[in-house]
Amino acid sequence: MILDMGKQLMEYRPSLDAFAYSLTKNVDDAADLFQETAMKIIKNGDKYNVGTNFRAWSYTIMRNIFINNYRKKKRRNLLIDSTDNDFYLNANQGSVTNTGESNMAFDEIMDCVESLSDDFKIPFLMRYEGYKYDEIANELGLPLGTIKSRIHFARKKLKEMIGHNARISQ
Repeated sequence: MILDMGKQLMEYRPSLDAFAYSLTKNVDDAADLFQETAMKIIKNGDKYNVGTNFRAWSYTIMRNIFINNYRKKKRRNLLIDSTDNDFYLNANQGSVTNTGESNMAFDEIMDCVESLSDDFKIPFLMRYEGYKYDEIANELGLPLGTIKSRIHFARKKLKEMIGHNARISQ
């Protein structure tokens, strides 16, 4: 069986090499990936079901090896800072956020919301407050589709109004 695996592996080597390169985008890494795949195929040849698609089986093995190696590499490159924050560079615990600009922006947005007609403003504000679409529809006695479209058009109108106001203030 091992001889057959090696023979089939060499038969599909050009396509496996191409697939390895498409995954790694590097000739050396592709060669390493092929070698690792070949070793795994030969080592696990007893798990191959004779009569099934050898090429697909080998592609799956190669793809899985690539994904596992990628995940390992990501974990290795993860930097965890477990040092105490006794350094001046990390001493931002005492900083205070200036919310003035965000408060002004929120007030401008709320002014735009208030300028909407009640047909759009009420469902929009209810959704903003956390109500679900069907709850809004039940509360207002309107079909669900009507509520969804009114909220959609309210958002669209608000985007236009906010974009127009931003252009004016510049």
